[in-house]
Amino acid sequence: MKDSEIVDLYWQRSERAIQETDHKYGRYCAHIAFAVCSDRLDAEECVNDTWLRAWNAMPTERPSVLSTFLGRITRNLAINRFEKRTRQKRGGGETPLALDELAECVPSDADPGREIELRELQEAIRRFVEGLQDTEQKVFVARYWYLASVEEISRRLVWTESRTKSLLFRLRKRLRAFLEEEALC
Repeated sequence: MKDSEIVDLYWQRSERAIQETDHKYGRYCAHIAFAVCSDRLDAEECVNDTWLRAWNAMPTERPSVLSTFLGRITRNLAINRFEKRTRQKRGGGETPLALDELAECVPSDADPGREIELRELQEAIRRFVEGLQDTEQKVFVARYWYLASVEEISRRLVWTESRTKSLLFRLRKRLRAFLEEEALC
């Protein structure tokens, strides 16, 4: 079923929308949630919560790219669940560390309430990532979308952690320069 048809089902308030969404995007959302939570049960709950959030959001929003819309919801739910679960272990989680690393590149005066500025920033970051070489893209997305640890990325690529950290540092530096060129920093 096409995304536009699924969105139409949401707008019609048909319960079939949830079934079709789960059929088409269930594995995709589960992969995102598990990459952040590292816990299968938490990931399943995040996916179920994603369907509920999508159901509640659709009457006011008609997403142009359903997969991105669902992926964003899933990722945010997974981050919240992960942070709640690891709250007692402050400083040991990868989520705050990865987001802190990006904080030096993203403008500090970005106001989440200003939708236009956020969309410009999202679009600029998307263009930046598309302009990266394949391996650089994988490392950047693994770290800053899936919130994978440096150790995990290094293990997957059979690299030293030092090499991975160095590449991430250079990518953040290039991102900052790119955002400055785009007048977003």
